[in-house]
Amino acid sequence: MRLTRVAAVTLALAVASYAALNALAPSASGAPPQSTAGPMHPGGAGQPQERPAPPPQQQQPPESSQTLKVQTNLVNVFVTARDKHNGVISDLGKDDFKVYEDGQEQKVAFFAKEADMPITLGILIDTSGSMQNILGAEQDTASRFVHEIMRKKDEAMIISFDFDLNLLADFTEDTAVLERAIRTAQINAVSSGGVVTPSTVPTGSNGGTDLYDAVYAACHDQLSGEAGRKAIILLTDAEDTGSKLTMQDAIESAQRSDTVIHVLRLSDEPFYMSMGLGYSGASVARKMAEDTGGREIEVRSQKSLEKAFDQISEELRSQYLIGYYPTNAKRDGTFRKIKVDVNRPDVKLLARRGYYAPVR
Repeated sequence: MRLTRVAAVTLALAVASYAALNALAPSASGAPPQSTAGPMHPGGAGQPQERPAPPPQQQQPPESSQTLKVQTNLVNVFVTARDKHNGVISDLGKDDFKVYEDGQEQKVAFFAKEADMPITLGILIDTSGSMQNILGAEQDTASRFVHEIMRKKDEAMIISFDFDLNLLADFTEDTAVLERAIRTAQINAVSSGGVVTPSTVPTGSNGGTDLYDAVYAACHDQLSGEAGRKAIILLTDAEDTGSKLTMQDAIESAQRSDTVIHVLRLSDEPFYMSMGLGYSGASVARKMAEDTGGREIEVRSQKSLEKAFDQISEELRSQYLIGYYPTNAKRDGTFRKIKVDVNRPDVKLLARRGYYAPVR
């Protein structure tokens, strides 16, 4: 697992908080501070060393032998700002933003412009029958995308999905490996890469398109252990016809793993017409993107697909990072709504809409 600047900043703030809190006097009620968990022993021996008991006059009350338990809960929000002409705005400062959690304004503790922080990507390619006429364009453009977006310390994985989920390439910095994986994607075929999560997502039983299962697997089983900026690039018509899980399950897995979902919606309308089917993927794609702070882009040609990839690439490299410690310190696992405002007119912000609080 890669240690990023986000993790480093969180650790530094936690140390500073610990030092400050240790300097505080006991509360007026005389209640002792909470103790930490049991002591750690080098080498995993697990046996405490014996010490001679101090003389009675030197013994301390139990309160003084306990240390204060410090828990930090820095919430990070990545924000993209665009003007009314859809151009990226890169000159905003900390004082230009306000952040609210469940309607309460929060104090911004950390602010940075993040153009170079490593990115962890999941590229998910729909290989169901409805993608038959556009898979080649997907592969060409996705291959170009990984070569252009990937920089040192960036990582990406490739997953294809239809009636099954296939991990074509696990996390790697090697763009050649990623390109080869993209080229192996086949319509309605189970690749030699195997099933991503046989224990958590039942696959191969419904004979449809397992979109929600694929997003859940990517976020819950692959991206949840990664730090820093995380995003899914989803190439699909957003029609799910076979998942065991629901759209909300997929969205929640992204929110819990702090992953943004960008949907490049490829709709082959002639395919649906020939099958006598209606098309409802637009609303699904829009909700998955909006609820996680991503973007949904409709793609109707290879040229528009290339433009969509360029737009996502630009956003991933032109973000602001806002960090705050929530005023609601409860560790109750509830969903907290986030709203970010900016004090400049005609600016549209793209940021996640909330997060799940940690549990005790």
